[in-house]
Amino acid sequence: MKTYFDHEKLNVYQQAVDFVAWADELLAGLPKSLSAHNQLDRASTSIPLNIAEGNGKYTAADRCRFFDIARGSALECAACLDVLVAKKRIESADGGKAILVPIVSMQVGLIRSTSDHRVCEASPGYEGGTES
Repeated sequence: MKTYFDHEKLNVYQQAVDFVAWADELLAGLPKSLSAHNQLDRASTSIPLNIAEGNGKYTAADRCRFFDIARGSALECAACLDVLVAKKRIESADGGKAILVPIVSMQVGLIRSTSDHRVCEASPGYEGGTES
């Protein structure tokens, strides 16, 4: 990909765009009437858009806010995949989550580097499964 803007140089942005393409292929096989269809489409699109917008902000607080929104959208995508599995519309969420985990990790890194005073919780590990 040729880079014209600073956000295009970010690995997290490039991977977020790759996830949008992956999600679009998945959504092509699902009915548009499914509420998770629209939600996954919007949330996946929101990730690179908010990364780009945040990267263009001048203040650390503004940058952090948009990176945080992008992170939330990535987590929302993971939840949409879980819903699609629960509704038996897809067999597994593993492929999408494997793309999302490094995206979320890089977003946390961007948030931490943008805001030293922000308290972050430890990563839960996202292995999946249920606890008893």
